[in-house]
Amino acid sequence: MARKTSAEDNAPANPVAEFETSLDALEALVARMEGGQLTLEESLASYEQGVGLYRKCQLALEQAELRVKLLTDLDHPEAAKDFPGLSDPAAQ
Repeated sequence: MARKTSAEDNAPANPVAEFETSLDALEALVARMEGGQLTLEESLASYEQGVGLYRKCQLALEQAELRVKLLTDLDHPEAAKDFPGLSDPAAQ
């Protein structure tokens, strides 16, 4: 078996870079579940996988938001205003 020599191969995955992949996988999983052809065990396993994919997507969005805040004001990122989101009642 070939050894990985690149530092990039050993680096942890970047959730922001993998957002689209995770979102596509989540959408495909939801479509499969909505098809109604899964057994109860398969549905539970799919739900568990879906929760993991959702969390990866949420983490990626949070990290992207932080990067935007840092780019907006490097000296005072804490003064940046939050983006409106699901947790913001005014946005609903």
